[in-house]
Amino acid sequence: MVNIFYAGNRDEFNEYQIHIKNALDYVNIKYSLTIDPIDPLKIDYIVYAPNGDLKDFQPFKNVKLVQNLWAGVEVPIANETLTQPLARMVEPGLTLGMADYVMGHVLRYHLNTDKFQNALPGEWHGDQIPPLSKNRSVGVLGLGELGMHCASKLSEFGFKVSGWSRSKKTHPNIQCMNGIDGLDTILKCSEIIVLLLPNTKETLEIINEESINKMRFGVSIINPGRGTLINDDALLNALNSGKILGATLDTFNEEPLPKDHKYWSHPKVLVTPHIASATRIDTACQILAENIKRGETQKPFKYLVNKLSGY
Repeated sequence: MVNIFYAGNRDEFNEYQIHIKNALDYVNIKYSLTIDPIDPLKIDYIVYAPNGDLKDFQPFKNVKLVQNLWAGVEVPIANETLTQPLARMVEPGLTLGMADYVMGHVLRYHLNTDKFQNALPGEWHGDQIPPLSKNRSVGVLGLGELGMHCASKLSEFGFKVSGWSRSKKTHPNIQCMNGIDGLDTILKCSEIIVLLLPNTKETLEIINEESINKMRFGVSIINPGRGTLINDDALLNALNSGKILGATLDTFNEEPLPKDHKYWSHPKVLVTPHIASATRIDTACQILAENIKRGETQKPFKYLVNKLSGY
């Protein structure tokens, strides 16, 4: 019998309870699930989300794994009381949702649909035929689980895709780059840039005045990654000057985005309310069950977080 503490959003507990049961029954794990543990020392696994009530992990000294329900892990990593192993959430719903979002907005910029949507009556831009996807360069900054999947889908569609990551990655259909020189190259060659980097000290405001100056004129930016990746003032200046054609932003330094923020009224910015991708409870519980099964059979956990690297 394993004891599980659900420390996520209480409003979602009833739904999680159903899918946790289904997933653990499938892998033949006998369990007890609680939302209010009486004895923290008896808890074996914590199902955690930053929007839950749990702030102090110290009493849970016998926990084998904290399974995060979100893809981002900056909040638990910053919690000094969390010394237990931490796993990030990688599940099909998150991955597919992110690919849908990225593909949709890459196509928006590729086809320049915003220009036609905002055309005045009588403005007939019949000569502005977009290039074929094979002639459009798309750069993906961040080649983790989500970034690599999105880059792969863009390549399958026909775009010329290059990707950048801190560590060296390989993919048969994607030009993978790393290091400072690789970042400079992808900034210079990409017509559309997708940001899917984690939130770390190294990626903080990676889109800034210096990096924007290296980009080609008329580039478009899509950020479903982290708001901390962008220096807002530098982006707004580049949008105003025309250096950046447009920006689709799903994540921000402050959320919800304050109603007086300049992004809301900027004609070249599309604000979406952090909806690019979300954890799907049914498939997330399957990942949870798999990790618990691994823990109970002395196998290594999947998607463990390196707290030093930040992901």
